[in-house]
Amino acid sequence: MKLPFVHLALALLPAVAVFAQPPTAADSDRDSDQAALTQGDNAFAVGLYAQLRAQPGNLFFSPASISTAFGMAYAGARGETASQIASVFHFTLSPEQLHPAMGKLLAAMNPKSASYQLNVADALWAQRGQSFLPEYLKVVQSSYGAGFQPIDFRAGPDAARATINHWIEKQTNNKIQDLLAPGAVTPTTRLVITNAIYFKGDWLDAFDKKATEDADFHLSASQTVKAPLMHETGGFAYFDGGAFQALELAYKGGALAMVVLLPKDVDGLPALEQSLTAAALSEWTGKLAPVDKVVVTLPRFAMTRAFELNDALAAMGMAQAFTGAADFSGMTGRRDFTISAAIHKAFIDVNETGTEAAAATSIVMRATAMRYEPPPVVFRADHPFLFLIRDTRSGAILFLGRVADPTK
Repeated sequence: MKLPFVHLALALLPAVAVFAQPPTAADSDRDSDQAALTQGDNAFAVGLYAQLRAQPGNLFFSPASISTAFGMAYAGARGETASQIASVFHFTLSPEQLHPAMGKLLAAMNPKSASYQLNVADALWAQRGQSFLPEYLKVVQSSYGAGFQPIDFRAGPDAARATINHWIEKQTNNKIQDLLAPGAVTPTTRLVITNAIYFKGDWLDAFDKKATEDADFHLSASQTVKAPLMHETGGFAYFDGGAFQALELAYKGGALAMVVLLPKDVDGLPALEQSLTAAALSEWTGKLAPVDKVVVTLPRFAMTRAFELNDALAAMGMAQAFTGAADFSGMTGRRDFTISAAIHKAFIDVNETGTEAAAATSIVMRATAMRYEPPPVVFRADHPFLFLIRDTRSGAILFLGRVADPTK
């Protein structure tokens, strides 16, 4: 017989101020949990990048969005399915520790700040009359703040899909549209879990728009395109990694920043990607240090990217969740759900003023069966590079990507 579908959809913008709240004495007991959570999230981010980097062109995704969505799925997973999800997402904490730790980080995404725009919202969209275990609903509501929204997938799947998509669009300032494509929601759908985050932050030191000019961006040693290159000279955190340069561009408020990893060789991006590990990234960002004068050139760029994550996540080690052997009995008390599709969509716009970005993840589940002044550092990103947006206090990676062609 045909088993019901469950969709987990998560929409997210670079809410890089996620951990912006200063710690208090009451936080001491949870510091180790949050450190473990951050370390695991970053390991997943780099691991997923390794799976996706073979795709040509620009790349951008939100590991935080995907991890949060699967955190809510993990709350209902049991047995080997739960073990595989925990392994892929590096959920090293016990469920009793993990979900509250996630919840505290999500709650910290909503501070009042004049430095940036930030909005976080969660919801459970459940088929009217469909029963879920009270323990599951308690976890996703208390730890993830997900409100319970009864909806009729059975009688009006397209209307339900439109309602959820509209909610996601509204929460992300219309940057993530049509997350659930036609046909994604069917009369057998029983649950859609959504998280939406919107962030818009200005640079601490804005680029002068008058200085932006069209110039050559080297796609490779033999091919160039004209792209708008922004210019700024000032003090920045910088690290020379030998074969690459690392530069940190802070946003107002100081709690979040973009880090650009620029190969010195025009064709050096593949080698840099090959060397990218969670440990290496932690080492590189840890070596960022203030430099009084850096001449920065960075392309203005915007991109939207979408991925189907089934194969990548299965290759990383969680194949069972996508098969009839999946065990999500923690949701309903029965082993009647399996993930049929995990879809991610992300948007980013980087310009002279700052950054605006968004991402969305949809997990579709169905049951089965000194005084000396040295010369200035020149950081000229006129060829392919990696970038990430991170919390400067915890080091957590919220967004990760590459620019292969800023005109695309």
